[in-house]
Amino acid sequence: MTDGTKRSGGKGGPEDGPAVPPAPAASPVAAVPPAAATPPPHLRRRFLSMSAAAAVLAFSARPAHAAGIRDKDLGDSPFTLGVASGDPLPDGVVLWTRLAPRPWEPGGGLPPAGAVPVTWEIAEDERFSAGVRRGQAVAEAGYAYSVHADVRGLAPGRTYWYRFRAGARLSPVGRTRTAPAAGSSPERLRLGVASCQQYDEGYYTALGHLAREDLDAVFFLGDYIYENAIDARAGDRRLPDGALLPAVFAHETVTLSDYRLRYALGKTDPDLQAAHAAHPWCVTWDDHEVENNYAADVSQDNDPAAGFLQRRAAAYRAYWEHMPLRLAQRPAGPDMRLYRRLHYGRLAQFDILDTRQYRSDQAYGDGWKLPGPASEDPSRTLLGAAQEQWLHSGFRGSTATWNVIPQQVAFSRRRLRAQNSPLSMDAWDGYPATRRRLLDAARGAGLTNLVVLSGDSHIHLAMDIKDDFDDPSSPTRGVEILGTSVSSGADGVERPDDWAELLALNPHMAYYAKRRGYVVVTLTPTQARADFRILPYVTRPGAPVSTAASLVSPAGRPGFERP
Repeated sequence: MTDGTKRSGGKGGPEDGPAVPPAPAASPVAAVPPAAATPPPHLRRRFLSMSAAAAVLAFSARPAHAAGIRDKDLGDSPFTLGVASGDPLPDGVVLWTRLAPRPWEPGGGLPPAGAVPVTWEIAEDERFSAGVRRGQAVAEAGYAYSVHADVRGLAPGRTYWYRFRAGARLSPVGRTRTAPAAGSSPERLRLGVASCQQYDEGYYTALGHLAREDLDAVFFLGDYIYENAIDARAGDRRLPDGALLPAVFAHETVTLSDYRLRYALGKTDPDLQAAHAAHPWCVTWDDHEVENNYAADVSQDNDPAAGFLQRRAAAYRAYWEHMPLRLAQRPAGPDMRLYRRLHYGRLAQFDILDTRQYRSDQAYGDGWKLPGPASEDPSRTLLGAAQEQWLHSGFRGSTATWNVIPQQVAFSRRRLRAQNSPLSMDAWDGYPATRRRLLDAARGAGLTNLVVLSGDSHIHLAMDIKDDFDDPSSPTRGVEILGTSVSSGADGVERPDDWAELLALNPHMAYYAKRRGYVVVTLTPTQARADFRILPYVTRPGAPVSTAASLVSPAGRPGFERP
């Protein structure tokens, strides 16, 4: 089996937070560096180099003040990138937008210095006849004129509508939903799971269908953008009617301006805008938000660490600017604490992980390699010591029926042949000691309903998480729902050439397909259900969606079965 296509060169191979703080002020305040993780001994030198680089590369926490932006600078509509909400709490949600009247120009068509007051409104109805909250944020040039409004004082488990106003100009209307009350026992929670949307490999039609689903939230698991150069016809999209992209996209992303433009390109897609406007999103990143298969400060091509950290700082800053995230997640230089915890009453606890920023470099040069002493070294880490401790502590404190781990890369073992099989050094197979520690911590905490959500691989997989993957009869500790890509990998096929062989070699696999799409996950007190949605094509717009497979895992009896 091979995962999605990744560019060759360097170490690359086949693809495979803290509790929420009190509400901050609407305008930016001085950035606080995240707590430092304690690295294993063999990583300490690299960690120190990162810390030193952070002091040199950290961006200014507040841009220089300038005269207010003129009304005519906002153009006909500054809300060309849409609106979004995210990270629901029982009493609040983050609202996001970015002012960009000409989104495919550097700076979004606004001056390089300045600020714009932006009013946000939230109401109980989409006509805004029953207003609930209203406030003002400041969109500043230093943060790409983005807005992150942390709205509190809302009722739990409620649907709301929101919009923004800049001058006389109104944004599109978005819909969001708060989390259930703490200690409540919801009867149902429906989630969308999506990842990997390479703009030049297909249309985001899957997200248009996702927008029309009845969901409480969307979990996006990484590769929101890709760093590769995009030709004028947008690759597999083959833009119609002679349309051409500007030359600013025809090179790999490296600078802050590059990354901002790449997010702007993706966010002009109407299906992506619709999905953001329809549901609150809970996001995490993978590698392509910076560079393919990077590990901490190690780039794919083993570039000097100081230069790569400068690139990472630019990428992390642009990521925060374009995501519905709180100020607690705003980066300080090349560091950004993205791992965090959300609760949906007593039904579900979500521990959102970051498997890129703190990991040891991939063993054996990355790719699919035979495991050995280097990959199995217990001092190697995928999460970093601080994140691991935070995760294990969260297990011990959990009172939820379902403990869900949204993260990036395949968690369960995937064999390609019966004997001496290579494993993915970029996924959890390349970091088995971290996986073992996680499963031991979950067992020690008495967790019986563990669900891991994964992306990255551009395929649909449903897998039982075995205590010992070499022994099919060993206890099942949970289930993994690995969702396919939105567009990465182009059209794909429902049954790839290795379909039968892979399922035979991996008896813990219950489903495997290689179409594009997403997953709808439904949690109830009695079961977790995964509905795998697929599209027949994405290289042209308008594809229908269908459910290729549905599987359930009963509460207290982990393991997938047909409903």
